Amino acid sequence: MITRFAPSPTGPLHLGHAYSAIVAHDLARGQGGAFLLRIEDIDRSRARETWEQQIYDDLSWLGLQWDAAPVRQSDHLTRYRSALNELWCSGYLYPCNCRRADIAAAVNAPQEGAPLLGPDGVIYPRLCYVPTTHHSRVADDMPSDAVLRLDMTAAVAALEVDKTPITYTNNGAPVQITAPQLVNTVGDVVLARRDMGTSYHLSVVVDDAAQGITDVVRGEDLESATAIHVVLQRLLNLPTPQYHHHRLIRDDAGKRLAKRDDARALSNYRAQGLSSADIRRLIGL
Repeated sequence: MITRFAPSPTGPLHLGHAYSAIVAHDLARGQGGAFLLRIEDIDRSRARETWEQQIYDDLSWLGLQWDAAPVRQSDHLTRYRSALNELWCSGYLYPCNCRRADIAAAVNAPQEGAPLLGPDGVIYPRLCYVPTTHHSRVADDMPSDAVLRLDMTAAVAALEVDKTPITYTNNGAPVQITAPQLVNTVGDVVLARRDMGTSYHLSVVVDDAAQGITDVVRGEDLESATAIHVVLQRLLNLPTPQYHHHRLIRDDAGKRLAKRDDARALSNYRAQGLSSADIRRLIGL
């Protein structure tokens, strides 16, 4: 078994991060496996070296040890580009030049009714979609500075999801993904952002395969994105890990913690003299 913890160095780790990291660490250790650390720093406008160093300090304070040198996503942009090239040449991507205002205007048109929401927000109305065939695609034609979207309809057809739903495992139970779910409630998600050259969905799939991750531990707020990741794994011929989506740590009002919740930052608890055992008790472990 190989698990991972993959934080972004864009702010302090809080109790929710501690819960996810500890669960992933303990799951691997309980099975005699490996626990890996990945720094998801593709958002270079927000990533900071000081936050990255604090990640290492906080995890060490929690008593967590990783079994290989940490991987930084910013060191592997060519890896994501290669995956995008493969998807582009297979006809699964198309460029999108829409502004947020364009999308909002389209989905809020009176005849459309209430906009449908998916894992990334409003389901994209395919304003920039142009039919193509992969036979006319070459890697050099792929735009290097454009938003690239996954043509979910083409992906569903290629994978024949309408005939055989895709299945993955979540918390030990099988979950089916159907064609209507992918097309109507997920849609054409962004796989490459103009300022990053990739996206969370693409990079996490490519990195999990590259690191040999067998079990993905993450919060239940990311469960809706798993359908996207499993589709990408199928399209790129990558293995699908076992998924473990855990409960979220929430504040007194019932809202899930965010990095702006500095009062619950691990560094604050450490400064107050709490121990890693105290943190485990705070989060119910």
